[in-house]
Formats: sequence, structure tokens, C-alpha cells
Amino acid sequence: MRYLLKIVTISCLLTAVSCNEPKTITEKQSIEVADDVKQTLNSYFDDIRESGLTAEFKYLDNSKAFFWTPPGYTSSISYDSVVTILKQSAPRYQSIDNQWDVLKINPLTKEFATYTGKLSSIVIDTSGQVFKVKLVETGVVVKRHDGWKLLCGQTSTISD
Repeated sequence: MRYLLKIVTISCLLTAVSCNEPKTITEKQSIEVADDVKQTLNSYFDDIRESGLTAEFKYLDNSKAFFWTPPGYTSSISYDSVVTILKQSAPRYQSIDNQWDVLKINPLTKEFATYTGKLSSIVIDTSGQVFKVKLVETGVVVKRHDGWKLLCGQTSTISD
């Protein structure tokens, strides 16, 4: 699992760097990027809590560079596959409450940042069954004209 995580992280970084020429970033800009990304990732969870899984669409980068490895998957999937899975899964859940336990953001440029975090998720399905899970997530976000988007990464379940 760690080997896969390293491969995904390296691939994400290479994708991010190859999409844009490296630019210097000041300490002030780095702080601003980190704050913006943190706000985006918190809003992402707030929107899912309020509107369900399909609220994720607003936060996914729909470029050809996008890929993600969801929990339980051994390889990454495309944007279209993620959208299909979310649409199929959304009706099964009454509520989803994700909270960051730990979140580290590493600004690379004014347009790219990596993040790694541990989160707690409480999911209630339509029958009322409650599932509590711990997850670890790492990814690359890219700033587009309409805000920060998830470009690539991986989410995995972990033992508490």
C-alpha cells in the first residue's frame, strides 16, 4: 500500500510540475496558497455534508490530467469514472460527515499545492446504518479560473 501511495504521489508531482513551468513563490504567497487550499478542502467537506456525494463535482478538475485512486482500488481511475461512481453511490447515503484530523498543505507555486491528511468519516446509509472510518488522503490541487480543484491523488482506509 505504501509503495502504491509513493507512486501516486510521485506521479501527481510530476504531472503538476509538467503542467506549468516552475515559478518562484514568496513566503507570503505560500501562506496565502496554503490558506486558500485549506479553505477549499474544508468547503469541499461542508458541501458534501450539506448536499451529498455529488457536491464533489465542483471540486474535481475535469482536465485530462485528472486521476484518483479511491479507497479499495489498486490503481487510479479517470475523471469520468469518478463521476460515474459518485452518481451511482450518492443515492445510497443519507449523510456523509468528513472531518480533517490532520491536514498538511505544501504550496509548490501560486497554482499548485500538495496536501496530505488524515480524516474521520461518519457515513449513514439510507437504512440508517452508521459507518465510521478513518482515511488518509494525499493529492495535488490546481488553481483554475473558478477556484482550487483536485487534480490527482489517493484516498485509503486506515486502522485507527
